[in-house]
Amino acid sequence: MSLQSEIAKRRTFGIISHPDAGKTTLTEKLLLFGGAIQKAGAVKSNKADKAATSDFMEIEKQRGISVATSVMGFEYLNTKINILDTPGHKDFAEDTYRTLTAVDSVILVVDCVKGVEEQTKKLMQVCRMRHTPVIVFVNKMDREGKDPFDLLEEIEKELNISTRALSWPIGIGGSFKGVYQLNNKALNLFSASKKHIADDSIAINGLDDPKLEELLGQRLTNKLKDDVELIETVAEPFDRDLYLSGYLAPVFFGSAINNFGVQELLETFIKIAPSPQGRETDTRKIEPNENKFTGFIFKIHANLDPNHRDRIAFCRICSGTFQRNTFYQHNRLNKKLKFASPTSFMADNKSLVEEAFPGDVVGLYDSGNFKIGDTLTEGESLQFIGIPSFSPEIFRELENSDPFKTKQLEKGIHQLSDEGVAQLFIQNPGNRKIIGTVGELQFEVIQFRLKNEYGASCHFRPVNISKAKWISATTPQELEKFTRRYAQKIAFDKENKPVFLASSAWDIEYAAKEYPAITFHETSEWEMLS
Repeated sequence: MSLQSEIAKRRTFGIISHPDAGKTTLTEKLLLFGGAIQKAGAVKSNKADKAATSDFMEIEKQRGISVATSVMGFEYLNTKINILDTPGHKDFAEDTYRTLTAVDSVILVVDCVKGVEEQTKKLMQVCRMRHTPVIVFVNKMDREGKDPFDLLEEIEKELNISTRALSWPIGIGGSFKGVYQLNNKALNLFSASKKHIADDSIAINGLDDPKLEELLGQRLTNKLKDDVELIETVAEPFDRDLYLSGYLAPVFFGSAINNFGVQELLETFIKIAPSPQGRETDTRKIEPNENKFTGFIFKIHANLDPNHRDRIAFCRICSGTFQRNTFYQHNRLNKKLKFASPTSFMADNKSLVEEAFPGDVVGLYDSGNFKIGDTLTEGESLQFIGIPSFSPEIFRELENSDPFKTKQLEKGIHQLSDEGVAQLFIQNPGNRKIIGTVGELQFEVIQFRLKNEYGASCHFRPVNISKAKWISATTPQELEKFTRRYAQKIAFDKENKPVFLASSAWDIEYAAKEYPAITFHETSEWEMLS
């Protein structure tokens, strides 16, 4: 098969939403329809039941939330689909923002009971910045929620995007009867099936078909006719170009946990979603159909398999063909690397990959060569841009609870900071470890994973730090003068870059006035941006 046809048959997308709107459940159901799994397990399930396929870390299974992005691929209707299921909880938003750099389109899940929530708005901002095409799936229609027209209005107003419903719910909550497909005029009747696929699409001859009233009753049939007439009169027809530019979001209604509305979403997605797109670098734009391989690392994960101490870097392929056992250039380290066992994923099930194409995500076993944002090429010197790094907001000092496990603690905390779970700052003398995160929940994850994966116990002590600023100076002498003067407030990140740990905004203002030759940066990536 030619490179061009491999690219055309691929769709790589992320699933995003506020926590608990049903992202992971929707991921599972898409896998179920794709034949990738035979039985879906809801995220919050009893011990006898199966935990969700895409929640593979021990802490995710116990807490019933996703704390890391998982990557899964399957084939459906001759299309290779790569799904990246992301955490919705704001404390793990960094992982989600980075994942959005590796996808070509997004499915946004909205809970029909709660509507648009805070985290949804933030994620949507990132999509808009990147002009990522978005499909909206309104979930939980089998619960008493908001009126569909009100929901569409809320999505348009809060997320600043035009919408076009491609399916329409019949009733809601207790009276939810099914969904009418606006694009192909088919009717899907609702029957709750949490585990397996239900096939109950009924072909009807438009809204005047007498069968409709037999199936739905007079009241719901009349309401459906009125609703559809209103949509067809008021709403613009669906325009794929506007969707691909990120200005128009098609909307589907359903109930993911009951496998309802998922198949229509999947089939429409395959028809309209973009195949792998070009990516900007610091020198030029890379197009997917170029012959030479390029790719970037958007995520690193240690200990995917608790029986083996492994560390996997997730690489999104941007152009050309990636092949096993071939040397590729690691641009930041300026060295050649070869990968003997690249893998593709189904959550924690891995299989060996001989070759992969643009849009695919492969796992590369990593012995410490990679960090997030690294670029691999066949020799061309370039760096993919736009992979965000964040300034932490909450700081704690990490203290070892078990002196006999110091080595394990050191290894564990360095690996977790490489993954991007948190940022590690070392203060000397004394090798004090200050951990900076975006949310409180990350400290729990660190504690849990250090104990479970490395056998190291720790606790966190509050510190008087509210902001971390990376610093640079006009000359090395100026930098040395500053670091000597503020020795108590200086720490070093894992790249050994100096960081100013301020207890208040006033600290930074005062230091900046006192030392005008020093520049304060929000993130460690300032060199790339300047």
